Amino acid sequence: MTGENFTLMQYSVHSILGMIEAEQFVIPEIQRPFVWKRSQVRDLIDSLYNGYPTGYIITWKNPDVKIKDGTIAGGKHVLIDGQQRITALMAAISGLEVLDGDFRKDRIKIAFNPLATDRTKRFEVQDASHLKDKKWIPDIAVLFKPDFKQRAFENQYAVLNEDVDLDEVSEELTKLKAIANRQIGVIELDSRLEIDEVTEIFIRINSKGTPLSQSDFVMSKMAADTAHNGNVLRKVIDYFCHLVVKPEFYSQLQNDTEFAVTPYAQKIKWLSKGNEDIYTPDYGDMLRVAFMYSFRRGRLSEMVSLLSGRDFETREFKAEIIEESYKKLDEGIQAFINEYHFSQFILAIKGAGFKSSKLLNSMMTLDFAYYLFLKLSTDDSVPKNQVKRYVQKWFVLSTLTGRYIGSPESVMSRDIRNIEEKGFLAFFSEIERSLLPDTFWEVTLPQNLETSSVNSPAFNTFLAAQINMNKHSLFMHGTMISDLLDISGDVHHIFPKAYLKSNGVTAKSRYNQVANYTYLDTQVNKAISDEAPAVYFKTIIKQIHSGIAEIGNLMNIDALNENIAENALPSEIIHMTVADYDRFLFQRRHLMAKMIEEYYKHL
Repeated sequence: MTGENFTLMQYSVHSILGMIEAEQFVIPEIQRPFVWKRSQVRDLIDSLYNGYPTGYIITWKNPDVKIKDGTIAGGKHVLIDGQQRITALMAAISGLEVLDGDFRKDRIKIAFNPLATDRTKRFEVQDASHLKDKKWIPDIAVLFKPDFKQRAFENQYAVLNEDVDLDEVSEELTKLKAIANRQIGVIELDSRLEIDEVTEIFIRINSKGTPLSQSDFVMSKMAADTAHNGNVLRKVIDYFCHLVVKPEFYSQLQNDTEFAVTPYAQKIKWLSKGNEDIYTPDYGDMLRVAFMYSFRRGRLSEMVSLLSGRDFETREFKAEIIEESYKKLDEGIQAFINEYHFSQFILAIKGAGFKSSKLLNSMMTLDFAYYLFLKLSTDDSVPKNQVKRYVQKWFVLSTLTGRYIGSPESVMSRDIRNIEEKGFLAFFSEIERSLLPDTFWEVTLPQNLETSSVNSPAFNTFLAAQINMNKHSLFMHGTMISDLLDISGDVHHIFPKAYLKSNGVTAKSRYNQVANYTYLDTQVNKAISDEAPAVYFKTIIKQIHSGIAEIGNLMNIDALNENIAENALPSEIIHMTVADYDRFLFQRRHLMAKMIEEYYKHL
């Protein structure tokens, strides 16, 4: 069946596996961890054995490209959906080793019992019991080998299992081998389709409605391109992202002997020493940053087109564009994985006060900040000693304004274009004037702080401001906000929740306002208990006069006043009760905004 955008075909399992072996079909996931459970492999084999439908697989043909001698090179078909099913078949039927979550090669062996009376117990994932029990064929892959002799196998099975009905065994083995002839529907998408169209078709066909990301398409393209080192670059991305969260994986990476001898293996070895969890990019983040840096573009869909060789002006596909695109992508990836670049960028983010991943709201915002760091590091118009400062300011500005939250690729593309055309410094000044006028600090930011979400960008930036400015936690000299963020990670109520609820403030959205939050030492929090600020501040003032500490360790009035100010509390907090709660929230939101403004302007 043929449509304008696709062709619907039926292929046997044997034909599909043969086309993959002949590299007519390319399975991107074959060199990445196999995510299916082993029981799912068993269930797939059982479904095929019983003739149940197993869903369509979807391929997208790489476009035919012009090469230098004027001839046309035919594109391969890349599987964009069905990788796990096909990999499962290759594992169970072809005996292929697959990679586990730690990129170690392993076999998935499916055992078969032709004598099982319960049809649901014919297949199992092989374990030791199947090797001992002679009724079980421990690994069905042996039946699908080209040199398999069924009659000899049946006779041997009969020797091991006395009184067996040989005709019954023969019938079951024949039925099992018939799996190779089972038909699987293949939807072949036209190479001329735009990535957005491919995505839409995928969503409509895929029963789960799970969209493929543009980075999935890029990774698929890379896996299919061995001529330009795309498959190796893909491994660099996979391994880097794995090492960022699991440094000990480097020793296992050595099992990939082909990759271990490439220069990339040494270039990511530094991650084996451990890494901060401030920025833990996945392959989508890594591709995005590398693409923005090397191509000065923000839409990953354009990267798919470029890796396919598309000329945006003539709409032709040319081999030289593929070659140039992979060269540039390689440069971007190498810039991304560079230890100095990555570590200095982390220092910049931490230096801005974002010392914990708890304070980070948007990976897109981090991605653009890293692109900017790489870009400015090679920009002669920006003094090298000012690069981190500008990255910090852009990151905070972007966080506070939610710049890359809605339609991020459009905004990123526009920002990249403006930076290229106007120069960063001029564009940055323009953006600051536009997005951060006085009304932002005086009106918009206090309004943004009127929330009960502890993950709000405004509140997280307030905490980053306190960390950056070395503010002490409430009632404690020597215990910093950054210390408590690392240790406890919990905020506490300035007006205790139980106190507010017992006095009629029962709406969660009111007593959990972020303006009512601060990081407190656990012992201080216990000492405050459920008292009104007027009560526990009275205790603190009493301890200042008596010299006997009851709450915290502040022992003079100047230290107390300074501590109140560095926690953005109104000075009259010392007299406040529930009657003052709304006024307190209003005042504190403005004081928090004022502190964020001071912090931003001094970055």
